[in-house]
Amino acid sequence: MYLNKVEICGVNTSQLPVLREDEKQELLERIQKGDMEARQKMINGNLRLVLSVVRKFINRGENLDDLFQVGCIGLIKAIDHFDPSLNVRFSTYGVPMIIGEIRRFLRDNNSIRVSRSMRDTAYKAMQVKEQLTNENQREPTIDQIAEAMGRSKEDVVFALEAIVEPVSLYEPVYSDGGDTIYVMDQIGDSTDDKTWLEEIALRESIEKLGEREKKILSLRYMAGKTQMEVAQEIGISQAQVSRLEKGALERIKKQI
Repeated sequence: MYLNKVEICGVNTSQLPVLREDEKQELLERIQKGDMEARQKMINGNLRLVLSVVRKFINRGENLDDLFQVGCIGLIKAIDHFDPSLNVRFSTYGVPMIIGEIRRFLRDNNSIRVSRSMRDTAYKAMQVKEQLTNENQREPTIDQIAEAMGRSKEDVVFALEAIVEPVSLYEPVYSDGGDTIYVMDQIGDSTDDKTWLEEIALRESIEKLGEREKKILSLRYMAGKTQMEVAQEIGISQAQVSRLEKGALERIKKQI
């Protein structure tokens, strides 16, 4: 199906209008004053935006008419909630809203749920990122975004990660002459050569330690005991345990 040539939900996608940024701004200001005609023009003038988002979900096996209608709901929500006084493009706010609405539709029969508050935090973070980029002419850090929002860095990171579409391990990344590289090919596991070498080096380093140092590390990191408990079991002071433990770890690090 070629989205730029066919009809979706009775809409001829090749004839969808396109609005300039100044036209969008004018319409959004009129919408805030209750102008319903301007609202309809804004919807019609951004259907291509919905179409561009729907293209991202074209291989999901879903009915494109359904996805387009759901995307339009996201567009309408974005139009109704967008603040034209913000120094950001409407698409910066609209695209995440459209994507979020489509993903919510796709997740209806899925056990994974992302709370509305977390989605709102993510969308706000994307707006703030765009605004800071425009003001400073460079991409802001997560710390700067969190500070501008008055939220913790962890809240912002969790929210942004929550709305990211999961990627299949079997999704192709690159293909050349029939040799396809998949996502799983770029992920290391515990059986690769580097890990084996590190494990061998670690074991050799531990073997070179004295018996008392081995005992301390075993009690501390295998048995999970405190330095005080180790000191009582071995019969030395806690300060000695601390010194021996620290020295043993430093020797292991140097040898590895």
